[in-house]
Amino acid sequence: MSDSQILDVTGLNCPMPLLKAKQALNAMAAAQRLKVLATDPGSVRDFEVFSQQSGHKLLESRQEGDTYIYVLQKKSV
Repeated sequence: MSDSQILDVTGLNCPMPLLKAKQALNAMAAAQRLKVLATDPGSVRDFEVFSQQSGHKLLESRQEGDTYIYVLQKKSV
């Protein structure tokens, strides 16, 4: 998928995963997707609240072992 990017923020604690994701989304075009890999358990709630407040869609939120995986779609203008 050329319209998606992967952001690895494993090992970073709150609020860094979300801040890095915001920076990445700001640099992306509308409707592009960002896959975020995180290890901070607090990031689950952070990304849910962020998607509700920002308008970006949280398409996926799952856990694989110690890694939390989120797929965000940048909102259209």
